[in-house]
Amino acid sequence: MSKPKNIFSYRPYWAHRFGIASVLPMSRAEMDCLGWDSCDIIIVTGDGYIDHPSFGMALIGRLLESQGFRVGIIAQPNWQSVDAFQILGKPNLFWGITAGNMDSMVNRYTADRKIRSNDAYTPNSQPNQRPDRATLVYAQRCREAYKDVPIIIGGIEASLRRIAHYDYWSDTIRRSILVDAKADMLLYGNAERALVALAHRLAAGENIAQIQDLRGTAFVRDTFPENWLTIDSTQIDTPTAQKVIFPNPYQENQSSEQSITPTIQPVHRQNREQTFIRLPSFEQVKVDPVLYAHTARLLHLESNPHNARALVQRQGQRDVWLNPPPLPLTTEEMDKIYELPYSRLPHPRYQNAPIPAYEMIRFSVTIMRGCFGGCTFCSITEHEGRIIQNRSEDSVIRELKTLRTVPEFTGVVSDLGGPTANMYRLHCKKPEIEALCRRLSCVHPSICKNLNTDHSSLLHLYRRARAVPGIKKIVISSGLRYDLAVQSPEYVQELVTHHVGGYLKIAPEHTEAAPLSKMMKPGLESYYQFKAMFDKYSQLAGKEQYLIPYFIAAHPGTSDEDMLNLAIWLKKHEFRLDQVQAFLPSPMALATAMYHSGKNPLHPVRYDSETVNSPKGLIQRRLHKAFLRYHDPENWEMLRQALRQMGRADLIGNGKKHLVPNFQPVGSVEPKRTVTNAKSAVKNVSSAKTVAVKPKFPKKTTSQWTAGSPAGRGKRRG
Repeated sequence: MSKPKNIFSYRPYWAHRFGIASVLPMSRAEMDCLGWDSCDIIIVTGDGYIDHPSFGMALIGRLLESQGFRVGIIAQPNWQSVDAFQILGKPNLFWGITAGNMDSMVNRYTADRKIRSNDAYTPNSQPNQRPDRATLVYAQRCREAYKDVPIIIGGIEASLRRIAHYDYWSDTIRRSILVDAKADMLLYGNAERALVALAHRLAAGENIAQIQDLRGTAFVRDTFPENWLTIDSTQIDTPTAQKVIFPNPYQENQSSEQSITPTIQPVHRQNREQTFIRLPSFEQVKVDPVLYAHTARLLHLESNPHNARALVQRQGQRDVWLNPPPLPLTTEEMDKIYELPYSRLPHPRYQNAPIPAYEMIRFSVTIMRGCFGGCTFCSITEHEGRIIQNRSEDSVIRELKTLRTVPEFTGVVSDLGGPTANMYRLHCKKPEIEALCRRLSCVHPSICKNLNTDHSSLLHLYRRARAVPGIKKIVISSGLRYDLAVQSPEYVQELVTHHVGGYLKIAPEHTEAAPLSKMMKPGLESYYQFKAMFDKYSQLAGKEQYLIPYFIAAHPGTSDEDMLNLAIWLKKHEFRLDQVQAFLPSPMALATAMYHSGKNPLHPVRYDSETVNSPKGLIQRRLHKAFLRYHDPENWEMLRQALRQMGRADLIGNGKKHLVPNFQPVGSVEPKRTVTNAKSAVKNVSSAKTVAVKPKFPKKTTSQWTAGSPAGRGKRRG
């Protein structure tokens, strides 16, 4: 595999002579002030425009600007008319379309499919400033505005919908978003390499239809390159069980002019760079949940950029072609990207209107990307990859010094982190092993012996950061992977002594082995080990500090008994729910494949393989939520009925050993619906539930215990 070209080594486009814009223009008047007659690239986004590297439109916009291109921003346009998409004129090279930092459906709807009352990425939290499936709508309007301009889609919404996928909101399998958007190309994952190369090639006069060799891209094609090997995906992971007759999923929709029947080749001895895997078609996975799970497993197995092969999926009469994932950015490239001339402020047109997502991260610094945890309910690994991409210490220190010039900075840094707090510079010990690895997680079912878990680089960074003049306090807010942290007691002591603001959020997710195995999360042993260290070092530092754990209810593989055991554990440790947030099945996540198919894609998928039951019914979902809110009088009648049916009436009573009392307080609100069968599962609204809990401490108001953030920032819980 050849070494990738440094993204900052391209000859700048001629328009670099216009210089650097104080803020990327959002109007013709701003373009006039810059001396521009047109934009080379226009980015359309579902978020408000904030010129900060934590926001995709700013990072991509500034990166393209550094290459010499004139970049305009159309943020949260009125999608009811094409006029808003013509405000900056016709882009010379292409449209870049993203739904924003969040999936537009997650942003707009709760897990119960109710429209949210606010939007954290919009000035004044104003809701309904983006449409459902924003990428599709924006692409349609851009095509109407200037039909001959190439359309490139990307961002989290497009990235996680690059092949046929389960859509929770419609409870159906949808085609690749590339097909529905009628876009020319989709960029998935960390797209900087592909985007920069694409922009320069289009500027040099290449036709978008002929650019099909960029990693991290997907496109629709009618013919295949010559001399490539085709592998039937069932060679790698055979879904057919004995006595099951199922038609070959690779022979539908074929014409006499073009046959797509695979040429069967031995799986070992291939030139992976000239091999593609044919997945089951959209038409097949739409009607066969087992083939859907099989496809999800194959996509995740082919996610290591060092050994992944191209994937092809038939959709109708054409094929969606996915090139292998992008190669990770180097530290030098990461440094330059995060040190581009961001103003770190919202666009002036917002007139200082509060934007919650910005308020959360305005004084934070990203130090790394990627996550090798592989939690099945999380989409970060599918988007950013398992290989950690790091910034240098010097670059981070320079950004901390820059923070001192940002208005209203008080000296408190809200985070030094990324998707995970403590994966900075952690990596495989041997590159030759990493190049061949196909594990879904480096830390499950146990920490890989080839993983370097040395936290010394992070320790050194923390100490240098605290020494920067003007920096008074640095709080670590990214999710902590505590099973890694306990490998370095020195790191835990440093974290607890200097970087915890009274409360530290961690994510055991559950107490029971069955759901934890489906989540690819560690058991409670690691939690207890970390808690012992946390308490010890807090005491040594003379600080009263507490852990705030997160849990998930209704995750695939979770039974009513599992939730009961979790509720008993919560009461025993005097934890009570402070906030309930929905975790819903996101496209491409392995937990979503379990939810939809009832199969476990963590192992080879077959028609007769392990069945995974998911809490899908409204009644069962209410019950699982009620177990986590065992202290809420509104849930007591429901829980009493369920406990009797589960044979656990011994937990009903007024003593300390009981989960719920045997009386209903006067004036309490009766539940709208009671559980008549704890095992029932009415197919209706369903989702897993992510909940934040708090210790039962006195003298704390509800607002002081609020955990999590509406902004998200793309973080995972460790």
